[in-house]
Amino acid sequence: MADRLRVLVVDDVAPALDELCGMLRDSPCVGEVVPAADAVTALRLIQAADRDGPFDAAFLDISMPGMDGLELGSLLSRLADPPEIVFVTAFEEHAVSAYGVGALDYLLKPVSTERLDGALARIRRVVGASREEVPTGVRAAEPVDQLAAVPVELGGRTRWVRRDDVRFVEAQGDYVRLHTRGGSHLLRMPISRLEEHWADHGYTRVHRSFLLDVCSVLELRSDSGGGLLAHTDAGDVPVSRRHARALRDLLLDAATRGDLRGAR
Repeated sequence: MADRLRVLVVDDVAPALDELCGMLRDSPCVGEVVPAADAVTALRLIQAADRDGPFDAAFLDISMPGMDGLELGSLLSRLADPPEIVFVTAFEEHAVSAYGVGALDYLLKPVSTERLDGALARIRRVVGASREEVPTGVRAAEPVDQLAAVPVELGGRTRWVRRDDVRFVEAQGDYVRLHTRGGSHLLRMPISRLEEHWADHGYTRVHRSFLLDVCSVLELRSDSGGGLLAHTDAGDVPVSRRHARALRDLLLDAATRGDLRGAR
């Protein structure tokens, strides 16, 4: 069958993961089934879509340690080309939240073949309509917005910090500290990598150790030594002399567009 579906399945319980993968592989409309035992692995597979091809659908368990299925589904729904999301769970009470993040379907465990076939039929209708809108040979998918959210460890649990919540980034050796209005979070990642991925989203290097969201700047201040500080609602950021002129130009552009937070 042409245009068979490529499907991602996420469940931290191995027997449940194997069973659902087996049921999906038995369906004639499914071409490839890729399993993932946790949300972090799932995101890595999604980010590899440019290499291996995009996923048409993601079947997500809800009750998982660290990042649960609802959180993962919410994050996937913000991608430039999100897969159709189907939640698979033993609990009916999550249905309202599931559809709230744009789920196409909601399956209760144990999943019946008839119910699964219904979900796949819905996915095929949506995916088929999307493919028909694009000329033959042209991919509809846009590049995945990598690092739109990053995982941070806190007390044995994984939390996801959205890029839009980060006012500035501070380099601390092999780590960076993400400063948000609600606090700070330590992430094992070089600041150069964040700069590479976040440069097109309004973040600029203003100091050897600091990356700043230009639109978060409320005002520029002078410190006691005559140096320049960019003031945000998450704290002050030192601006080196060689970056000061470029920052002022960026702030002028942002103010002209009405993008500064203080101007809203």
